[in-house]
Amino acid sequence: MSRKNFGAKPLMYPQPVLIIGTYDENGVPNAMNAAWGITTDFKEISISLSDHKTTDNLKVKNAFTVSMATEDQVVACDYVGVVSGRKNPDKFKQASFHATKSEFVDAPLIDELPLALECKVKSFEDGILIGEIINVSADESVLTDGQLDIRKLKPISFNPFDNKYYGVGEEVGHAFKDGLTLRER
Repeated sequence: MSRKNFGAKPLMYPQPVLIIGTYDENGVPNAMNAAWGITTDFKEISISLSDHKTTDNLKVKNAFTVSMATEDQVVACDYVGVVSGRKNPDKFKQASFHATKSEFVDAPLIDELPLALECKVKSFEDGILIGEIINVSADESVLTDGQLDIRKLKPISFNPFDNKYYGVGEEVGHAFKDGLTLRER
């Protein structure tokens, strides 16, 4: 097998496309696109962020939501990743997003994105945001028999190899919970 070396780069795939929702000191909603995030415990998410309007808002409100970007909203989700909230305070509205205040934290749920983690800031140091997941909410439109249906959600991932977004959701197998080894299967 022949390999190509890419050097030290953040090339992991898939990278979920996360849309972070916050309110500023005046209650104005803001959203930003972040691809470098992962759940790090059963009630914890960690996201790498540089300095943004969102990070200003985190310091004020100590809360945020994390929505999964979807195929239906790929243009709006990309838009909130390339436009600065500091330079354009109306970017949430210009993305055609609408906000509903979370019942659990002082942060907006984005109506157009049907799955959200509602979080409180545990810490934000050296560009790493760690949030405590207080609640996960999903719109009924992405549920089947009361469970999240990834085929209805249609989340997207970011491919840093080619700077493109890709759909996710085709089942290719299932996780085994019975502890069988590969040889026993």
